[in-house]
Amino acid sequence: MTPKIVIAAVICFFPTLVNMIRGLDSASDNEHELFRVLSATRWEILWSLRLPRALPMLFSSLRIASATAVIGAIVGEWIGSDKGLGALIIQATFNYQSDRLYAAIVLSSSLSIAIFAIVVLLERRAIRY
Repeated sequence: MTPKIVIAAVICFFPTLVNMIRGLDSASDNEHELFRVLSATRWEILWSLRLPRALPMLFSSLRIASATAVIGAIVGEWIGSDKGLGALIIQATFNYQSDRLYAAIVLSSSLSIAIFAIVVLLERRAIRY
């Protein structure tokens, strides 16, 4: 189980990290200057300016990561597992069981869509435009 989790986490981590860093740096110089003039502390700048500016980019990267996490888990199961959707896809391919193959593909696609929908719902609750 650990290799599957590690593969899925590595696939999701770096795009999320890059977008989060870009989001934290997205506040303009004028906004930073305004917070400095108002004598805001570093924590106030983080919580009131930088983090709200980073949330849209964070959630867009989480949308991407929600689909790639399922792909990473399936690829992790291809490499050396006898359980899970990836192993079922490999077994169905080698045994010419097209019904099981398509069922596993539909199930993994449905799982990706469900996780994506959860991220979208969380985004709608967290970000009020």
